Amino acid sequence: MPAMEPEKSNTSRAEELKQLANEAFKGHKYSQAIDLYTQAIELNSENAVYWANRAFAHTKLEEYGSAIQDGTKAIEIDPRYSKGYYRRGAAYLAMGKFKDALKDFQQVKKLCPNDPDASKKLKECEKAVMKLKFEEAISVPESQRRSVADSIDYHSVEVEPQYTGARIEGDVVTLDFVKKMLDDFKNQKNLHKRYAYQIVLQTRELLRALPSLVDIVVPEGKHFTVCGDVHGQFYDLLNIFELNGLPSEDNPYLFNGDFVDRGSFSLEVILTLFAFKCMCPSAIYLARGNHESKSMNKIYGFEGEVRSKLSEIFVELFAEVFCCLPLAHVINGKVFVVHGGLFSVDGVKLSDIRAIDRFCEPPEEGLMCELLWSDPQPQPGRGPSKRGVGLSFGADITKRFLQENNLDLVVRSHEVKDEGYEIEHDGKLITVFSAPNYCDQMGNKGAFIRFEAPDMKPNIVTFSAVPHPDVKPMAYANNFLRMFS
Repeated sequence: MPAMEPEKSNTSRAEELKQLANEAFKGHKYSQAIDLYTQAIELNSENAVYWANRAFAHTKLEEYGSAIQDGTKAIEIDPRYSKGYYRRGAAYLAMGKFKDALKDFQQVKKLCPNDPDASKKLKECEKAVMKLKFEEAISVPESQRRSVADSIDYHSVEVEPQYTGARIEGDVVTLDFVKKMLDDFKNQKNLHKRYAYQIVLQTRELLRALPSLVDIVVPEGKHFTVCGDVHGQFYDLLNIFELNGLPSEDNPYLFNGDFVDRGSFSLEVILTLFAFKCMCPSAIYLARGNHESKSMNKIYGFEGEVRSKLSEIFVELFAEVFCCLPLAHVINGKVFVVHGGLFSVDGVKLSDIRAIDRFCEPPEEGLMCELLWSDPQPQPGRGPSKRGVGLSFGADITKRFLQENNLDLVVRSHEVKDEGYEIEHDGKLITVFSAPNYCDQMGNKGAFIRFEAPDMKPNIVTFSAVPHPDVKPMAYANNFLRMFS
């Protein structure tokens, strides 16, 4: 009998850890919840509930690859445990893998035939798959697709006499116009589509002319600011400008991808950034993030928002312009700035990044994909991505890349951080994230980094979220996805 006691204590201790993890989860402390579920799993790895709960916490942190693995493990332990299929299905859904999600929700319905919630979600999933099949059937191959931008003449779009919002006189976007537009946006007024066309089309011309890797020169005695993900949080973007000044030739910014999706003021954010780019191209630099893509915008709200506030044609137009965004920047030959991270192969040179043909939707593998999707990891070497796309890379990979390209530092974004930033890899890699209280629930700070030339030491400034109108995050997102968030 005494031999059974340690096992019993393991089981009861695992249950205690699960309860603590559940509490952390309720408090939106998802990383802490994952740590506690992991400890419970180490004590009792045959409990499907622990794996499914950890999958849910991973989903909240957008670690969909890990969520799928945990959901699969829960199903292996107990093939009749509906939550395992449910959690895995939700993660597939968040990655846009609707057909895989459908199979899991069919299984949930089979296991819980009388559950109205399961029926409702299955119906929504079936609808999403049907819509996808229809879109695939009517889509035109990339090679035959005509440019939407080339078919638009914004001069011919009439502005109604009753329109009282910001106006661009002639072809030049001025600071006065941008300030008036920001005031209108602050008061939840829309910009006339004539001026929206003009800003987006002029930005497209500017971006198309740039290389895939842009070199930025900051003169001695001048400064330069790098911001991370803004994710449609327009009022927090305004706060950055309050704290650090509006973009100008003497106060330049780089916004490092993920301008849109999640937050419900994504259109205001993107038109603001694009307008500053038109006003003064050297005042603002823009990099592509993994959310500047059709597949993400379809799921996470930007597409629905653009359709609601402007029109269907703008959905196509933004998709085209996002394909023109550069993939990375190098500041003063020393600081490499990229949205996601580094590569699955050694020996990648800056010239390889310059040579990428970026004018396309992001592929699911290769250098372009990894630039947009990868994440650092604490252990050396490379590992699978928590997200299910890209990879994880260690400090040795960062160090080697910097040495081989005569660089000092990697700055990247792409991940929520409690303090708005995190310094890793022996100080050689900084993550900066500029969407405080992400999705109105994470409680994180935002941050930006100011570099002063010539020493280019990173000076990190953190800030908290500011109030915004009562429009929930993901208000325009795929109906179906909102049911699971």
